[in-house]
Amino acid sequence: MNDQAQQYIQWFRHTSPYINSHRGKTFVVMLPGDCIDQENFPEIINDLALLNSLGVKLVVVHGARTQIERQLQLSGVSSEFHQGVRITARNNLVDVLKAIGETRFSIEAAFSCGLPESPMYGAKIRVRSGNFVTAMPRGIIDGVDFQLTGKVRSVDSEAIQKLLNDSALTLVSPLGYSFTGEAFNLSFADVAIHIATAIGADKLIAYNDDGPIADKTGKQFRELTLLQCERFLVEQQQHTLSNTYFSLRACHKACDGGVPRAHVVSAEEDGALIKELYTRDGSGTMVYRDSYETIRRARIEDVVGILNLIEPLESQGILVKRSRELLETEIGFFTVMEKDNLIVGCAALYPISSAKAGELACVAIHEEYQGGGRAAKLLTHIERQATKLHMDMLYALTTQTAHWFLEQGFSESTVEQLPGERQAMYNYQRKSKVLKKAIKH
Repeated sequence: MNDQAQQYIQWFRHTSPYINSHRGKTFVVMLPGDCIDQENFPEIINDLALLNSLGVKLVVVHGARTQIERQLQLSGVSSEFHQGVRITARNNLVDVLKAIGETRFSIEAAFSCGLPESPMYGAKIRVRSGNFVTAMPRGIIDGVDFQLTGKVRSVDSEAIQKLLNDSALTLVSPLGYSFTGEAFNLSFADVAIHIATAIGADKLIAYNDDGPIADKTGKQFRELTLLQCERFLVEQQQHTLSNTYFSLRACHKACDGGVPRAHVVSAEEDGALIKELYTRDGSGTMVYRDSYETIRRARIEDVVGILNLIEPLESQGILVKRSRELLETEIGFFTVMEKDNLIVGCAALYPISSAKAGELACVAIHEEYQGGGRAAKLLTHIERQATKLHMDMLYALTTQTAHWFLEQGFSESTVEQLPGERQAMYNYQRKSKVLKKAIKH
């Protein structure tokens, strides 16, 4: 087997946790009208079809801004905007509806492709649309009448759920209808956010033309908490202004409304969605409400993950070697840091029964995740455990990382100052340095 085939096999195996995790989940996808004219559009459709095949329930909300602009120009009409929002005049509604309708039909046609030797072969995706959105006039703002530009009033979440439960891909246009039978031109982002929150979606995915979020220096932000995202948007003048931030604002609103995670992914990068959802570190930027990296007490099923984490450090002599059998008996002393089902960090707290003290041991961080302050977070968690156990002192023995412990508030100590129980177990061949830190109550 050649190297390329082996790499493919390894990658495919590594996707299995994400396939299992995403199956049965509901994603709302924001697809701007710009995407439809791009060279990468067929690949975006292929990727969405693949998600559907893997058991993901999809709601695709499309935009039509460029298509509407093009149709109005053909009719010799120039649109007016206020605060970045198009004013939809009544006598222009026919052009708007025509542009939105043609856009929707072209997307439906793309999902219907199934030529042999193509990614869509055998997909047989059922695309369903409908009047899911009730709208109301945007009204008069700053003295400007938005006429038939509206905003979402409510979403028929029950109808959408029925289609999703029937394995149909739900395609929603940026239109809403009032109780009086009028049609309103809506922001597709507004529609997507309302649908995502109404149906309790697991993710909102926003396509954009710019890739991951970055500041003016080019520094990329792969993950943003809800609070970090809010600050980022407030400080827009410090960053590169682009359509990216339109997508980021939508992600923030969705997460603020209860959606656990939202992602900004590139519409130009081939396979960006697959990389974002089915690889550990993704390709875009994720906004999240919950703790993306979880710190928790270890369980017996974590033994293999911990062994994989500490074995390289044991071979370098940084950690004392532990057998699987020993680790299984001591698993109750361990705390782990988990990211998407991967153990990326661990630490152990061993109580010293002869004193109101404990030993911090086996601190390890996966090599790909070092330098991000994760070890310090683990230490903080261990110190909280020590406080709950009424410990007054925390000891650590190390041969190569004394400087890190000193940076975390430990001070140098001696073997003679160790509690007698731990002193008797000291390995004089390793000549580990002894450090200690008082626990604040």
